[in-house]
Amino acid sequence: MPPSKAIILLSGGLDSAVAAAQAIADGYQPIALSFRYGQRHERELTAAKQVAAHLGIQEHCVMDVNLAQWGGSSLTNLDETLPQAGVQPHQIPSTYVPGRNTVFIALALSLAEAKSAQAIYLGINAVDYSGYPDCRPDYLAAFQQLASLSSKIGLEGNAPILVAPLGQDTKAAIVQHLGILLLITDGKSWSNSDERAIAIKQTAFKVCE
Repeated sequence: MPPSKAIILLSGGLDSAVAAAQAIADGYQPIALSFRYGQRHERELTAAKQVAAHLGIQEHCVMDVNLAQWGGSSLTNLDETLPQAGVQPHQIPSTYVPGRNTVFIALALSLAEAKSAQAIYLGINAVDYSGYPDCRPDYLAAFQQLASLSSKIGLEGNAPILVAPLGQDTKAAIVQHLGILLLITDGKSWSNSDERAIAIKQTAFKVCE
């Protein structure tokens, strides 16, 4: 029998790259899905394409969903300054893009149904839970319920499962336990700050030594 399929929400950053590799390690045939949503950096999509090629992902869909039309985020509004201090406790950062994950997961569910995929892999993780409302475990659980109610395959009892393999991992743990193992720490993923990504990887390598 052919392998089961999984949709990978692939942003080009470290987290989604590791999630993609984990889906492959779990035995799924991956289909990558990336978005040109009005983000500041086209480099994200370049990195996503490089990661997909590096992992041997044959099917990579890139969609245009211009969330920058109405602003509301420093990631899509060039007039706003990107924060440099990272996620602060009990504060939703300016990099939060209104509705982004909700839109992305909804489109991933559509693609999953069209492609008969059994899973959707996302790179959300515990580091982001404190700041981003659409990265919380209860948000993902609610969307899983929606997946069961909102589609033909859901009503038939075959809704794809939403998988967040990074769970409660810190960034260092992501690289230590998954990134190094799955050969993702080779510079092919990219986050909002190159220096931040490098620092994360250096920290992780020190932990591994």
